[in-house]
Amino acid sequence: MRVAQRLIEAFVRNAVEEDLGRGDLFARIADSRPVQAVIVAKSHGVFAGREYIDAVEALYDIELVWTIDDGETFAPGDRLLEVRGASRDLLSLERSILDFALHASGIATLTARYVEKLTPYDCVLLDTRKTRPGLRAFEKYAVRCGGGQNHRMGLDDCLMLKDTHLRTLDDLERFMKEVRRKIPFTAKIEIECEDLAMVERAMAVGADIVMCDNMPPETIRKAVEFRNARYPHILMEASGNVTLETIEAIAATGIDAISSGSVIHQATWPDLSMRVEG
Repeated sequence: MRVAQRLIEAFVRNAVEEDLGRGDLFARIADSRPVQAVIVAKSHGVFAGREYIDAVEALYDIELVWTIDDGETFAPGDRLLEVRGASRDLLSLERSILDFALHASGIATLTARYVEKLTPYDCVLLDTRKTRPGLRAFEKYAVRCGGGQNHRMGLDDCLMLKDTHLRTLDDLERFMKEVRRKIPFTAKIEIECEDLAMVERAMAVGADIVMCDNMPPETIRKAVEFRNARYPHILMEASGNVTLETIEAIAATGIDAISSGSVIHQATWPDLSMRVEG
């Protein structure tokens, strides 16, 4: 679950500097003394953000004592983290620490709810590239904390031919032959399909992954049956209209993976607060 440490530290430093601006006005005036604060849960959820909050400790003069790890659940009244240090430093970092925990835990909590729906099925939950600019690594890390699996991180690690790409290609078969010689040998090609005819064509031209986009479950089931009979090596993904109410019906088709951007952009923050204890 580790993201490159230098990237995490740069991200954390930027977040803290954004909040500090030209300096905490309270810190200019108030005397500083040793204090201890605690982050307490006021709602249920799945925790995420520890890797980033640990970087705050590495960069600034505070001490952290954890009682929870990424991916673990919390309930109202749980003490998640004790923060120790000079009051001037601790209070200046309070908002950043909480924002890391709240943002990541919101995504992890919603992701875990989706993943729980898939327990009876041999199907994984994927995120998408629908992330906030500058926050992709952070938000996809939170998905992993919730038990989900990342789809591609960017345009450079998998070639996905969406409907917009396909409309620019006059000859898909020729394109597929050419692209195999030009992209990295280990890179996969995924083709988005809107109907069964396109599924059959995508498999015939050599796609590694076929996405069933906005198809009803009965159509997805037929696509999976075709794959099983003709191209068992090809992976299949379903996307579109994925909600907590619809995900089980989609998984029951036999699809290998279901992708949903909502685990990130529809996530709401849990209720966590920091209080100074002395």
